[in-house]
Amino acid sequence: MLIEETKKEIIEKIKKSKPKNDEVVKLVEEMKKARVKVIRNNKWQIENKLVSRKRKVYVSKDKSLRLEII
Repeated sequence: MLIEETKKEIIEKIKKSKPKNDEVVKLVEEMKKARVKVIRNNKWQIENKLVSRKRKVYVSKDKSLRLEII
């Protein structure tokens, strides 16, 4: 139960974090403008406010967040 709560907290933190990688920022903005959820042959997706690439969740370059996940 504790693991599930921790997982939910981390997912919410990832959703609230802002991408800091220029490529990712531009891509997410393009996707939002075009109102698409999948781009570039299913490599990049936005689902439930999470950005993912090749089915892996993108985590912004926030050192404290990344350390918390590890």
